[in-house]
Order: sequence, then structure tokens, then C-alpha cells
Amino acid sequence: MFSKVHEVAKQLNQVIIGKETQIQQALVCLLAGGHLLIEDVPGVGKTTLAHALAISLGLKFNRLQFTSDLLPTDVIGVSIFEREKAQFVFHPGPIFSQVLLADEINRATPKTQSALLEAMEEQQVSAEGQTRQLPTPFFVIATQNPTHQVGTFTLPESQLDRFLMCLSLGYPDAAAERALLMGEDRRSLLRSMSAIMHSDELIEIQAKVKRIHTSPALIDYIQKLAQASRESKNFAEGMSPRAAIALLQASKAWAALEGRDHVLPEDVQAVLVPVIAHRLRPLKAVSGKVNASHDLLIQLMHEIPV
Repeated sequence: MFSKVHEVAKQLNQVIIGKETQIQQALVCLLAGGHLLIEDVPGVGKTTLAHALAISLGLKFNRLQFTSDLLPTDVIGVSIFEREKAQFVFHPGPIFSQVLLADEINRATPKTQSALLEAMEEQQVSAEGQTRQLPTPFFVIATQNPTHQVGTFTLPESQLDRFLMCLSLGYPDAAAERALLMGEDRRSLLRSMSAIMHSDELIEIQAKVKRIHTSPALIDYIQKLAQASRESKNFAEGMSPRAAIALLQASKAWAALEGRDHVLPEDVQAVLVPVIAHRLRPLKAVSGKVNASHDLLIQLMHEIPV
């Protein structure tokens, strides 16, 4: 079953060149049943990766371009009076899909961003007095530009906490960039991609991931990391219980992709930064450091004995 996941990774690596680690992290996020945030400057392949993930996993997806004039009803849907039926009929929005690609999510206003909160946490939406269930599986894959760029709104902590992982692709190295320059257009590659899995297989794999064994000592290690972040003088707030649970879920998925039926401390360390860094806010701004929380988190990890 996990061999198909490796096939998905292989196909993704043909489209997003030189980013094997980030692709594995993205797959780990989806296998753990979480939502994925991809943050970086424009033009490094954020949307392409999100699109390629949806195609490879064989899921029904919608893409929604977030802009400053986007309304919550543009995301969730709206009831329209139909004269033939003499009643209001609900027309589902793009969120009613298995994968919602929220492109440049931080260009929408906080009011529109908040429309995703219930969906990401409870897999349902409430509109006009009714609660409607979303399809299974349901993922939000969002991209965002750095907050210092013009026309962006900072995602609130409650929204960031809904994302299991946050990745940054970064610029390609010289060899990968040369391959991009000399190779086929990425949009053409997307059109030639095919689904390697289907939703039932993905649900089955997610169930297997949940059954990956974690020893009491491993749980102790995660608890020590969480407690150390709460006691650290480097962060405004420490890891919440939900963050610790997310870390455990991602560690199980990483172990499964590595071919093991149990979690090792190395699995926790492999996913620590993408799972936790976006949830912690440095107490003091570090000059010249855009991702200061990454460095502080790695420093904290080295201080906690395995």
C-alpha cells in the first residue's frame, strides 16, 4: 500500500525538481490527515506542488484564488431563490471538494479567512442556519506569500494552528534551476500527470498511519519538547496540546513512509520544524532572521536529550 505513496513522490519529484525533502513532508502531512500551508516568495512552485499533489492522489479538487474582495460566501456557497421551485436552493461553494487549493490565502481579508476555520477543524460548514458535511477525505492546501509583501494580511494564530504543517520550498539549487530552464513547461507536465491513488486507498493508508506504534518513552520525549517550549524564554507562547498531538501524528506518518511500524525520536525531529515552527512566535525579533522560530526551535531540540 505504501509503495503507491512512493510512486506519488516519484511523480511529484519529476515536476518539482530538487525538493525531495519538502515533497516527503507534504505527503506526510496529507497521510496524517492534516492541512498543508506552503509559504514562500512568488514563482518557486507553491501552486504547482499543491496542484500536483491533488492530481497524484486522485482527489476531486477546486482551486480558489484568494483576493482582498473575496467574500465568505464565495468560499462556502450561497442560497439563491429559484422561481421554478419557489424556494431558496443552496449552491455549494468550492470548499465542497476533497482538496481545496487556497491560492495566496493571505491576500484575503480576515473575515474570509475565518470561513475556513470550522471546515478545517470539524470537516463541516455552517451556512444560513444549517450544518453541511464536507467530503471525505478533506484537505486544504494553501499557499501564501511572505507577509512583508504588499497586499497581504497576516494569518491569525487560530488559523495557522489549523495547518498541520507549514513548508517553504526556497530557491532551487543551480542544477535544479538549470533543469527547469532546459526542461518542459511545468503546466504542460501537470496536464500529463495521472492519478496514482484514489480516495479509498488514501483513507486506508491514513488508518494504517494511526496504528503506528509509539512507545511510552517516545511520548515522554514529545512531552519534554512541549514543556521546554512553554518554559523557554525565546517564545511568547509554547506548544499547545493540539500542537503536540499534531507532532505525534506527523511523526507516525514519517515513520510509515520510512518503512517502520514504530516511531523513533529521529522521526519526531524530522517533522518538528514544519509542524511546530509556524505555531510559535519568537518573543524578540531577531535582526535579519525571517524564520527565527525555525532556528530557535532547532536550538531547543538540541537541548532536550533523547
